[in-house]
Amino acid sequence: MRKYVAFLRGINVGGHHKVPMKELSSFMQLLGFSNIETLLNTGNIVFESANKNIHEIETLLESRLAEKFEFSIPVIVRGAEQIQKLQEHNPFSTIEITKDIRLYVTFLKEKSIGEVELPWKSEDQSFTILEVFDGAVISVLDLSKNKTPKGMDDLEKIFGKKITTRNWNTVLKVANKL
Repeated sequence: MRKYVAFLRGINVGGHHKVPMKELSSFMQLLGFSNIETLLNTGNIVFESANKNIHEIETLLESRLAEKFEFSIPVIVRGAEQIQKLQEHNPFSTIEITKDIRLYVTFLKEKSIGEVELPWKSEDQSFTILEVFDGAVISVLDLSKNKTPKGMDDLEKIFGKKITTRNWNTVLKVANKL
């Protein structure tokens, strides 16, 4: 059995696309996954599977979740070792944290790095893409420069819509469950 993390995109946001975590956990078990643990309400699932093909797991979850909940739920799966490697990389170690700083990790479904020179800054300087590390985009949002930044829009323009973003604290919580 191998340990994985599934990140579901766009669920339980603003009262839309509701997916109860308890129901999600039970459904994952019916699909044959084991040692399932959901974290927070935003679609972070730690689980085990005998299947070693991440693409097959993603495809299975996307199709079966769409059937179950009656709307499309994009899924990005990472092996436990990838999340642990990201944690050890500690990509934000040089960032000075203030009340206005937000640290984000965006997981890419495809390993594309887009057509952008890194580090990249938004026009208003509020959003910085620091690097792409093992299929994850490392970025920083500075709310002191713009209270309504378009960082997530910028990520989609550069990397496409097959992405999902978590704040660094969520990624660390996930890593601590592995």
